[in-house]
Amino acid sequence: MFARRLIPSTSALVAFEAAARLGSFTAAAHELSLTQGAVSRQVAQLEGQLGVILFERVRQRVSLTPAGRFLAEQARDTLARLAQATAQTIAFGTGGGTLDLAILPTFGARWLIPRMGGFFARHRDISVNFSTRVRPFDLRAEGIDAAIMTAPPADAGLVSHRFMGEELLPVAAPALVRDIGLAAPVDLRRTTLLQQETRAASWDHWFAVQGLMRGNDQPVLVFEQFLLVIRAAVAGLGCALVPGILIRDEIASGELVLLPGGGMQGQGGYHLVYPRDRDHYGPLVAFRDWLFAEAALPAGN
Repeated sequence: MFARRLIPSTSALVAFEAAARLGSFTAAAHELSLTQGAVSRQVAQLEGQLGVILFERVRQRVSLTPAGRFLAEQARDTLARLAQATAQTIAFGTGGGTLDLAILPTFGARWLIPRMGGFFARHRDISVNFSTRVRPFDLRAEGIDAAIMTAPPADAGLVSHRFMGEELLPVAAPALVRDIGLAAPVDLRRTTLLQQETRAASWDHWFAVQGLMRGNDQPVLVFEQFLLVIRAAVAGLGCALVPGILIRDEIASGELVLLPGGGMQGQGGYHLVYPRDRDHYGPLVAFRDWLFAEAALPAGN
């Protein structure tokens, strides 16, 4: 239960946040289409309710006290979340709305974004805000509706659908293959390995599938994103182990070639992950159904 006496009115918070951000009651009044006196009264009411001084008044300017600075930060975040929640609630009735979606950078650039035209053609009333993540994060804390991940977090409050597997392919630039003489899997022990930082064990697994172990003190270059791994491979910096769906263009153009030993099934795949309370949110339902169809899976999987 909330202590209701501690919850200020929304109008008082809005007036306070505007004055704090602009450093002036007059500027806040102009932004909010109120009188300067109305803004001043709202702030005074808030100070009286909380029992603390939020502003120091100096002539025509106001400056935040330490308590005011703290509340301004919290109020800005709270009001933004409230506005987002209101817009999303309205979307339940209209069929439209906004989807805040976190994606993997290279997967987004190489697979998802080129297909999104089909989604928007069907759902013109839905907007998608894309952000990128490569490391684990808290969807709910960041206000994200859904995320595409390679491994779902162990959180009972999240729903996870694996919509696509992946095959990891060993590749390198043709010049590197020719110069080093990569004719068999064992030859890769003499090369530099290119690795994406969240897939630290992938090369070990690949060598194990070949009945081999990585070379002693074999050099490894680690990159945050697969896109950088791919570009490093094209540049001839070493051999890369990359999901096949991310390097179709480079293989088709001949910039990269498959190496001896072939690919292996990745341990993860791609998952759509979202909080349980978003399960029936219209924009997410529309995106989920479209994504599963695009990945050639039935919507119930």
